[in-house]
Amino acid sequence: MLFVTIGKAKAASTTKQRVARRVNWKYPAGLKVVGEYWLQSNDPTLIAILETQDVGALMSAVADWDDAFDLTVLPAMTADQGLQLAKQMAA
Repeated sequence: MLFVTIGKAKAASTTKQRVARRVNWKYPAGLKVVGEYWLQSNDPTLIAILETQDVGALMSAVADWDDAFDLTVLPAMTADQGLQLAKQMAA
């Protein structure tokens, strides 16, 4: 299943601190990174698109960063998946 994580940087952490930490941090096993985007904005600061069947791995990643970001995790689907679902619903 796909998830979109949207992060807003907390004032207690600086960009330099977050970048230095990210260089050494690895996503937990069970998460496939579809995309990770660092934005030149305070809200949001980052967007990560992850694929997993293990919600525990996703919760672990969020816990690793909840001191530096306000994180929102949303289930998602691709446009193709959404169109297929729409076709099924319309039938």
